[in-house]
Amino acid sequence: MSKLTVGDFEISLIRDSVYWWDGGTFFGVVPKTLWAPKIPADEQNRIPCAFNCYLIETGEHTILVETGGGDKPDARARERMKLAPEAEPLSEVVARHGYDPDAIDIVVNSHLHWDHCGGNTILTNGSAVPAFPKARYVAVRGEWEHAHERLARDRVSYIDANYDPLVNSGQMMLVEGDYEVAPGLWMRRAPGHNRDMVVITAESCGRTFCFFSDLVPTRHHVRPTWIAAFDLYPLESIETKVGWLDAAAAGDWVCGFSHDSEVAFARITADAKTGFAAVPL
Repeated sequence: MSKLTVGDFEISLIRDSVYWWDGGTFFGVVPKTLWAPKIPADEQNRIPCAFNCYLIETGEHTILVETGGGDKPDARARERMKLAPEAEPLSEVVARHGYDPDAIDIVVNSHLHWDHCGGNTILTNGSAVPAFPKARYVAVRGEWEHAHERLARDRVSYIDANYDPLVNSGQMMLVEGDYEVAPGLWMRRAPGHNRDMVVITAESCGRTFCFFSDLVPTRHHVRPTWIAAFDLYPLESIETKVGWLDAAAAGDWVCGFSHDSEVAFARITADAKTGFAAVPL
């Protein structure tokens, strides 16, 4: 299932593409003997991951959550990830999924790592221009400021061409803390993966869709202690994750994952052995 209804909202998965990344980094200290049966690795220990974006149609707005990997990685990086030599523009991906890219009037980034906002812009004659010229982009100010700190631990995750041209032109709005982007659609801070990442919820008629971003990158990461080596604050990740998964299970939410290459939507249930389980829809 790649499309469903949540209240009055239509939610659709827009899978930009599938890439291959080191499995150990996605599961951190979890032994390979535990995670490999769930996502088998190739001969270089890479597992299939997805650049998942979600299109939310509210009736008033057409909102794109995340924009995938984009066209900034060089040829060597693309080969390492088993990607095509050239990136397909996200607007074409959206159109191929049956939607009008010109109808997108809001783009939301959960955080500014390249694999979540790479399709914000496209390179044209050496310059980065908006991929969705008619849209208002929204990101968290603290995350944008952190991107420019150039810390050794995570500076490779940030590519300024994905967001700075939009900030400089005024097309990207930088917000503080929790923020209602449009009626019923919220960005809510969920620290752990980094300091200012947000989880995105769409609430309509008593129903909720939740995009976990990298707090729960795949359905296999619903186990509270299964966190990625990327996470800057692992203990906070676990605490934050438990809070959100509790809410998702109690509220019977429909949930989406940033990098699951097989499942578009799932519901979260309590599990006596693992804490939580993800039930694909």
